[in-house]
Amino acid sequence: MSNQRREVRNIIEPQPVLEGAGVRLKRSIATPTLDNLDPFLLFDHFGSTDPADYIKGFPMHPHRGIETVTYMIQGVVNHKDSIGNAGSIRSGDVQWMTSGGGIMHEEMPQPGQDEMIGFQLWINLPARLKMCPPRYQNLLADQIPRVTRADGVEIRVIAGTVDKVRGPVTEIEADPTYLDINVPPNGEFEHPVEKSHTAFAYVFEGRGLFDSQGAPIPVDHPRLLEFGDGDHVAVKTTEQHVRFLLVSGKPLNEPIARYGPFVMNTQEEIQQALADLRNGTFVK
Repeated sequence: MSNQRREVRNIIEPQPVLEGAGVRLKRSIATPTLDNLDPFLLFDHFGSTDPADYIKGFPMHPHRGIETVTYMIQGVVNHKDSIGNAGSIRSGDVQWMTSGGGIMHEEMPQPGQDEMIGFQLWINLPARLKMCPPRYQNLLADQIPRVTRADGVEIRVIAGTVDKVRGPVTEIEADPTYLDINVPPNGEFEHPVEKSHTAFAYVFEGRGLFDSQGAPIPVDHPRLLEFGDGDHVAVKTTEQHVRFLLVSGKPLNEPIARYGPFVMNTQEEIQQALADLRNGTFVK
């Protein structure tokens, strides 16, 4: 492990938003404060003990030009889409959907649970793959490997590699890492991140100490941390544990044109998506 630790460049406080048919979310990417972290376009955290906050869900809606990653910590979301997939995303499951040239889907949280907790991440597709055929990966909780280290640190490996354990999400253009990390009190965790890749952490339980300008700073949940460049990320804990997502990926450095659920490279391509939707030619 070299000594070029990634330092916190920016700490984002999630903003409350109302999305879908009336779902209350906490949004950290795709806000006036932080438009995007190339290739990551949006990051939402839904968490509530009140079904009224989420029960209206996300009725059938289109996507083009992106990948959406839904990770459930607790609760059940029923889903279906225009390419014939249907089922439930349950606690610990991940849905990794490549919308490509066009998909219609819906996600409807189900009542009858003490608390609904989950995350949605949007990842950009490069221009040459914007119109690729839609693809869908549904990963059940028991398909996602868990690494438990001798010091008590637990890591769920959704994408990327930890201690030679590889996550099940593969063949994604952004070459992503997506880890769910739990560090016990008085613990520490380090993980290599490829230089020049974009990296962020989302702290959703407890408190951790992350480096900023050479000194550790305490970060309470919920917060999103944008890291500067370097080759590894490190966190320590004191009397509290910390649980956070660590996400990284290869930036595209391409122009972004976005309109709601469509993310393309030009406004003309956005207009084409809207025309396809009107004409009934959106889903190929």
